[in-house]
Amino acid sequence: MSVSSAGKPSKLQTWMLGLGGLLVFFGLWAAFSGFGLVPARFLPSPAAVAQRMFFLADHPFAGASLPVHVLSSLGRYALGFLLAAAIGVPLGLFMGWYSLLDDIVTPIFNALRFVAPIAWVPFAALWFGTGIGGPVMVIFAGAFPPCLINAYRGAKFVDAKFLEAAHTLGAGNLRIVTEVLLPVSIPSIVSGLRVGAGLGWQSLVGAELIVASSGVGYMMVQGQSAVSTPTVLSGMIAIGIVGYCVDLVLREMEAFTRRRRGLG
Repeated sequence: MSVSSAGKPSKLQTWMLGLGGLLVFFGLWAAFSGFGLVPARFLPSPAAVAQRMFFLADHPFAGASLPVHVLSSLGRYALGFLLAAAIGVPLGLFMGWYSLLDDIVTPIFNALRFVAPIAWVPFAALWFGTGIGGPVMVIFAGAFPPCLINAYRGAKFVDAKFLEAAHTLGAGNLRIVTEVLLPVSIPSIVSGLRVGAGLGWQSLVGAELIVASSGVGYMMVQGQSAVSTPTVLSGMIAIGIVGYCVDLVLREMEAFTRRRRGLG
């Protein structure tokens, strides 16, 4: 295994270190459960949880199998996250260009963005009950701020010479936003999407614990009611795996855009 000239670990070394960390984690988990340091009722062994996950993959629990619950969660997540990106990115770009819009929106946005997404759950439950609207609203509340903030920052830090060139060529405000600010701000926008995706996924699970009748969060609540710790842990592992896959895709997108812009 070689180390790069900059002194950073190679990709193989990075994967090996990650694998080592996972082995230590599962080893400690197995030791705590195997030696009875924590009662099996509260901390089942990794093997017991794996067995439960395989069982849930084919057998319904709380109305559906684990893959169906995951797909239900992903459907809500996609709606909330795409809505946050579709509104947050354009609004951030226009706020970065139009100072009047910035002055109007910023006070409201700054007041609302510090409200934790989970705090919207009671409000969402009153509005939507256990329908799809409640979780989508909570996901939107979690994913929207990073999407807007990073698009806004990307627009604000565009080199003035690009804007001057666009003005000289007679470009209007809308063309400047779509053909100058947007392309130059792409790395910042993708970074915001990555952060927003993580916060949105976390917000989804919190919402499903309270205002959903399906999904991984709902399955975990039912597992808790049935005192089935392996079911709860199976849901947690599924959440972690899906969240990691989403982040991996957006991380690759971020790295690609940065390479295209010559940022490393």
